Amino acid sequence: MKGPRATPRRRPRVRVRTATTAAFVVLAAMVPAAIATADAQRVDASLPYVCAFPSGPRQAAVRVSAVVPDRVAPRQAIRPTHVTTTVELPAEAVADLKAPQAAQVQAATRLAVGVAQNDASAEATWRGTAPPAALPESGPLTLTATGDVPSVTALGAGDLTLTAGSLAVDLAVTSPDGADTPAPLTVACTLDDEKAPGHGLLATVPVGAGASGPSRTPSGSAAPSPSSSPASPDQTPSARTAGPRTQRPPEVAVQSPGSPAAGDAPTCRYDTSHPADEMSLNGYITGYANVRKQKAAALLPPSCALIEQGQPDFQFPTGDGPAVIAQHSEGQLSYQGRRQTAPFKATFLTFDFVPATATMVLEQTGPLTIDSLGHMDMTTFYTTMDTYIRVPLVLKVTSLTVNGTPLDVGSSCRTSAPLSSPDPEAASHPGDHLVLRGRGEYAAGEPATGYILLSGGPLTGEATIPAFTGCTSGGENLDRLLTASVSGPGNYIKQIQGQTCGVANPVEGQCTEDLQPAQIPVPER
Repeated sequence: MKGPRATPRRRPRVRVRTATTAAFVVLAAMVPAAIATADAQRVDASLPYVCAFPSGPRQAAVRVSAVVPDRVAPRQAIRPTHVTTTVELPAEAVADLKAPQAAQVQAATRLAVGVAQNDASAEATWRGTAPPAALPESGPLTLTATGDVPSVTALGAGDLTLTAGSLAVDLAVTSPDGADTPAPLTVACTLDDEKAPGHGLLATVPVGAGASGPSRTPSGSAAPSPSSSPASPDQTPSARTAGPRTQRPPEVAVQSPGSPAAGDAPTCRYDTSHPADEMSLNGYITGYANVRKQKAAALLPPSCALIEQGQPDFQFPTGDGPAVIAQHSEGQLSYQGRRQTAPFKATFLTFDFVPATATMVLEQTGPLTIDSLGHMDMTTFYTTMDTYIRVPLVLKVTSLTVNGTPLDVGSSCRTSAPLSSPDPEAASHPGDHLVLRGRGEYAAGEPATGYILLSGGPLTGEATIPAFTGCTSGGENLDRLLTASVSGPGNYIKQIQGQTCGVANPVEGQCTEDLQPAQIPVPER
């Protein structure tokens, strides 16, 4: 198949200080699994950083939290979970963003974490993405990022340490009214080692029976077991053992009995009514969508996307700048021959006290477009890729139960217009539509991280749910009930796309024998 292919996945390389690697630390790929240890320690480190903004260096307060095992055996993976990086930027740094009124900022973080045991060392990158945040008119800005982080495995005994290092923060300003916004900014931050508690030490994990212990966090307290009562929903451990790790729910996830399990997926393949060509891809996508009024989230089960990948356009630089890679692709949702998601259920409280369970689908009412723009450093070949997926989706209610009583809502109960999102290029993409953004990075010889169209990854966005219309039962109009309970702005969305299958050139492990996607992603909260 023509077009760029995902780099074959290989174990990340590690840097070793000495040749004595009998007990070397291996950075594993982001393999999900539940922590098997009986005890855990909670990381909660407040660290001072100095960030290089265009106007000069600025102090930034950074808080890193996570849960790691209290102790492990040799060759047992250490998988940090519930990882959160919170960055507070001072007012002077916010002013540097030069954002228009009512603008929002999207952020991604990359924290370098030093891993050391005995005479061996390596470096892991803890990546996170933050939901869109409104830029304050004055004062500081706090950004809270969560995401997947690599696991670490020690082959021998000895204390293993995790230490915070440099931090990079990617900032992208968006405007809901389409006003001009500044170019995305990447800010490099350096740990103030002299002022940092423990010089940035996050945790010490004893490995093997002979290691020192019990383990303690930098604050000196051992965290309770993941099985103990959590302090907040953000710290609720996941029992899921397949797919990407769950790090943080958008708010509180609510899944009704009877909702499709994460491993279930509809048929996803091309047929005579929609034949494939040499650029055709198919893949699954699943995730959570907040219902802000309910302070809850609905699980969207795996749905099929059929994608016609466009030819990439390479623009080589004439000077010292990066090469630019642009690609436009189109696609559609596919469920039993219809352009929609698989049905899903959500339970919520109407008027704060009456329970209601709705079965819904998202219907595609216009083109689904995928626009990727990448920049490649011609010296190192390091590449960043930003992808925007735009699609008009109407939320349709197919059945409703209120306080245990089934109500027939008819066949026309839906939002009065498609869901809408702020669009950074609103003038070029008029009309109401959902916008999801993914950012990917890759270096020569390394697997891609983040979101890449071929290999998938996390996509985030925010949507306004319009008012409902056409919802009647026995002559009673239910539009106001649903609108009051669900409709409104500020509904955060996080979807996970799985590895695609290139049907014209199938790859083992990416495609099934009948040319369906082999990977069914697991939603991340």
